[in-house]
Amino acid sequence: MASCYFNPISTSPHLVSANLSRKFKIPKLLHRQKKRFDGSPRSSKITSFYGLKTPPYELDALEPHMSKKTINKHWGEYHRSLLEGLNKQLEKDDILYGYTMDELVKVTYNSGNPFPEFNNAAEVWNHDFFWESMQPGGGDMPKLGLLQQIEKDFGSFMNFREKFVEASLTLFGSGWVWLVLKREEKRLEIVKTPNAICPIVWNDLPLINLDLWEHAYYLDYRNDRAKYVDVFLNHLVSWEAAAARLTFAEAFVNLGEPKIPIA
Repeated sequence: MASCYFNPISTSPHLVSANLSRKFKIPKLLHRQKKRFDGSPRSSKITSFYGLKTPPYELDALEPHMSKKTINKHWGEYHRSLLEGLNKQLEKDDILYGYTMDELVKVTYNSGNPFPEFNNAAEVWNHDFFWESMQPGGGDMPKLGLLQQIEKDFGSFMNFREKFVEASLTLFGSGWVWLVLKREEKRLEIVKTPNAICPIVWNDLPLINLDLWEHAYYLDYRNDRAKYVDVFLNHLVSWEAAAARLTFAEAFVNLGEPKIPIA
């Protein structure tokens, strides 16, 4: 079962001032801890940062709908370069050590005034979530509670699907489309975000996302975004992962009993 990359018990995004070091106490997590050893005749520095997560399936497991060539390029090169860029930025800034990735995204978003680290951090988070929003033999329809919640909030699964496709095709430029659980509204919504933005900075709880940067589909579908979106919904999206994420989120958001509209 796919794991979740959001923190459902976190509150609103941190309010970060210029003096970050006084505002936040950074936990010293061993896998991202910098240690300096002063010795003679010279000192050494050991540094470890975030590692690249592997998709939860073989790189050819999504074929023919997403080719191994695309995943090698997208995950093996582009996603890796984002992570390496982030680690290089963090190497220069002890203040940001010790955060989980979702905490780092929220802190560097800085209430809409992003720090330089934000784009890389958010895109790493988005891609980790994206790989786990798909599965071999995916698509079709969600089941049980997730389907009931979609029918409650969108009227029907077909209405949801139409709205998801519309959002994907009307997103200007590059970015992401998400199915999220809105905390305050206690309902599912489809959200479009430009560039690196992800909904956790607004305290939403994502269930699935779709990468709509051109590099995500160009090798397999050229400029045919509509076909890519259709294939994602028919053959790739992991409703199992979405259902697991919704179940986890329901521990913190009371959705009540679904009241499915009668046609």
